[in-house]
Amino acid sequence: MCLGAALGACAGAGGGGGYVAVGGAGRSGPVDASPTGSVTMVPLDGPKGGGTTSPGTAGSPSGATDSGPGPAQADGSPLPSTPDPPSPTGTRTGADAGAGTNPGAGDGRTTPAPAPPDPAPAPTAPPAPAVLSWGEPVTADGDQRWCQKVTVGFRNSGGTAVRSGSVTFGTHVIGALGIDWSTVRTSEALPVPIGAGARTDHTWTVCLDAWRVPLGMHIETRDLSVQWK
Repeated sequence: MCLGAALGACAGAGGGGGYVAVGGAGRSGPVDASPTGSVTMVPLDGPKGGGTTSPGTAGSPSGATDSGPGPAQADGSPLPSTPDPPSPTGTRTGADAGAGTNPGAGDGRTTPAPAPPDPAPAPTAPPAPAVLSWGEPVTADGDQRWCQKVTVGFRNSGGTAVRSGSVTFGTHVIGALGIDWSTVRTSEALPVPIGAGARTDHTWTVCLDAWRVPLGMHIETRDLSVQWK
């Protein structure tokens, strides 16, 4: 009856003065269906529990549906949340370590950097040429008046050995009264090789033609010149 009265009231509110048939099937004619007592309105649709909506339903700006409370223990308290596993720390190994040191190595091994090439040796300067010097001739009498023993000292202060050359002596013919009558030049070979930084002495026997030195005259070798290479 309450439900029928409610429906009748809704129909009457539509502006057409609606009526609801109430009573036995044999009665006819209009019946006033307006409620005369207290009426309890029962909603037909909508959420239970007093008609309130929870956040996240159709009235929520986000339009998301609340998933409701999570799982609980036997006594009603919520289950403890499981902490996230800790981030790995320490030394990287395997592919991680290999990726950090050499992007091209996928087996975890570190490829050593190539060794720098050996520096090119500095160009070696060519050795200095030979530099030959000599002293004054030291003379001694020979077996004949037209011969004389001549000793000369040589020194090579260069960086290369003296391998060939000649020495030319200037031999003077001296008369009985000390007069220098003539000068005769003769050449002899150098005592080679004379190494770099080496010093050597050599003695030659210098002789002139006998007819150039008559009886009562003698010879003296006073000067010399040297050619070498």
